[in-house]
Amino acid sequence: MKKTVAVLAGLALTLAFAAPVVAAPYPSKPLEIVVANNPGSGWDQAARMVNATLEKEKLYPQPMSVVNKPGGGGTVGFLYMQSQAKNDYELIPFSAPLIFKSIDTTLQGSYKDLTPLAGLTVDFECVVVKADSPYKTINDLFAAIKKDPTMVKMAGGSSPGSMDHVALLKMAQAGGVDPTKIIYVAFSGGGEAMTTLLGGNVAFLCTGTGEAVPQLKAGTVRVLGISAPARRGGDLKDIPTLKEQGVNVTYEVWRGLFGAPGMSKEAQAYWARTIKKMVATPTWKSLLDQFALGDGYMDQASFAKFLDNEYATSKDLLTKIGLVK
Repeated sequence: MKKTVAVLAGLALTLAFAAPVVAAPYPSKPLEIVVANNPGSGWDQAARMVNATLEKEKLYPQPMSVVNKPGGGGTVGFLYMQSQAKNDYELIPFSAPLIFKSIDTTLQGSYKDLTPLAGLTVDFECVVVKADSPYKTINDLFAAIKKDPTMVKMAGGSSPGSMDHVALLKMAQAGGVDPTKIIYVAFSGGGEAMTTLLGGNVAFLCTGTGEAVPQLKAGTVRVLGISAPARRGGDLKDIPTLKEQGVNVTYEVWRGLFGAPGMSKEAQAYWARTIKKMVATPTWKSLLDQFALGDGYMDQASFAKFLDNEYATSKDLLTKIGLVK
């Protein structure tokens, strides 16, 4: 009996002086940046820009990887992030399709299910044809669509009613073309849509400028117009805006970074500090120039407010053109 009491007393003493278990400070694990689309897409570009900058500027002390989970116009990647709820080591870039799919309910969720972290870049949509296309200007293209829409099919890297499609509908309407006459062929990402254009299976492509620049530099495509309010610099300096050609419309493409649902306050604070540092680095600024992207940085609070406004205005637009009831 005395021996038992002594053992219990010793155990109690050991527990009393045992060091408390303290969670490792964030970040203490590898980071995964998920791309809800194929390599070569705008989301893929954003993810790899973030990964490259964090790595080169030594802003994240653990290993990092970029993982593509394409399918369903972003739905597969979105659902994967839902499965990673409260995982502080999963990030994903998204843009306007996240809002559009929240509106038409094809996402099986809402943009509000993710944790908004920051706005990253601003891009613009451009209308692209093959370098040997008979269409020299945006008005040449619109004239051909008016004459016979069945011969002038359009490719886009997003689903019907999403970014590339909506951007072109707005352009067409401003250019005097009935938007309902546009024949839209959707692909899972800008890279796949570009491949189809180069293969001669569609007449033109509406896509982000960042996705068009590599092919423009290679001389395989011609860019008929860009949806920016003024001419861009760099590789796009010679490309006229739509407004210059009498098509009075602009369209901005934003991209931002999100965490998984339920991301901890500690992780959110870390990324608020880190992203702010990242976008000020020479590496990030060089990548913006390389892909002809604009600085679209917004802090977490501003980005969350922006998303709510995008939802409201986009729902109104999609309702007006009959894509949402």
